[in-house]
Amino acid sequence: MSQGIDVVGLYVRDQDEALAFYVGKLGFRVHTDVRNGGFRWLTVQHPDQPSFQLGLFTPGPPMQDEATAQALRALVAKGAMPPLVLAVDDCRAAYDRLLGLGVEFTQEPIERFGSVDAGFRDPCGNGWKMIGAGRH
Repeated sequence: MSQGIDVVGLYVRDQDEALAFYVGKLGFRVHTDVRNGGFRWLTVQHPDQPSFQLGLFTPGPPMQDEATAQALRALVAKGAMPPLVLAVDDCRAAYDRLLGLGVEFTQEPIERFGSVDAGFRDPCGNGWKMIGAGRH
């Protein structure tokens, strides 16, 4: 028996806005984009990790009632959700490229613990750490 994590979901305020960011700026590609009534199952994947999908989901029915969905949207917008980590070969070069594409950084590249890391947020408020090898 083999098993593993296939999809990890993020809450986003607008799936089209999130899709434009993850595909257009971070270089992910669409894996699945299907609708069932008002629900949209939207996942993207990084080209170097074809077995892993990142789900871009809006809070709301059928998963949450409207009060819960509103609370989740507020938490995401404040950057309160746990950060994700994007591994890159060269953090400083990736920082320069993404900054040029208009990505909102919360931390410039810093060298520590043998690597270089930077922080950024997606348009919905989700935090990311970008980590690459040191001394580039």
